[in-house]
Amino acid sequence: MNNNPSFRPPLDWKKYLLAFSITAVIFGFGMFINAKLDQQRYGDIQNIQDRIALDLLSSETQFDLLQESSCKNVGDSVLSDELNSLAEKLSYMEANNQKDSELDYLKRYYSLLEIKDYLLMKRLSEKCKSKPISVLYFYGNKDDCPECEKMGFVLTYLREQYPDLRIYSFDSNLSLSAIDTLKSVYAVNSHNLPALIISENTYTGFRDIDAIKILIPELKKIDAQRIASSTSALKTSSTSSATSTNLKR
Repeated sequence: MNNNPSFRPPLDWKKYLLAFSITAVIFGFGMFINAKLDQQRYGDIQNIQDRIALDLLSSETQFDLLQESSCKNVGDSVLSDELNSLAEKLSYMEANNQKDSELDYLKRYYSLLEIKDYLLMKRLSEKCKSKPISVLYFYGNKDDCPECEKMGFVLTYLREQYPDLRIYSFDSNLSLSAIDTLKSVYAVNSHNLPALIISENTYTGFRDIDAIKILIPELKKIDAQRIASSTSALKTSSTSSATSTNLKR
């Protein structure tokens, strides 16, 4: 043992090289995994973009067919399921790739598709003497509209509960002249969101489920019909059960 205080043992370069190699391998593996995950996420989004492009083409073809159809062949929710499916795909893309230019293009194209559907339903209602239940919903981002997210949840729930309810949602910040025209027609202010257009009237601010049902009486009628149908089914079931019991006796 050397007692000289100035004496330093020689560096063990092998240990340092081994530690460096292990660190480099771990770092490289982490980068590889991250790249793979990014690639998978990009692949998922790309697949969704491809499906949306096909869905949009299909919907545009349906528009042309529906305009030539007779009233007996047109249901109130002919395109609503397809529009809802497109909305869900775009929501997924928006949550995973918010600043993508392709997403912005698809959102604008989808918005035009919604407007076409809205106008088509108005023409069909005049032609077929029907009254579609529809809501135009204008929203903004979280900074501009903190209540828009809650409003979106309410409308999604209502759309799921009432398949005939057609909800058209528009990003108020989207650069699209057609949306600007709608905002102008219904006096929608991008600084006063969320905004709902129901029966040609404009309502701003958050509205819960009960409040929207007051604005759309047809939904309450549907609730009453469901209750009546359920009560009738229970009575029929009880009668059948009683008859079966009497027969066994």
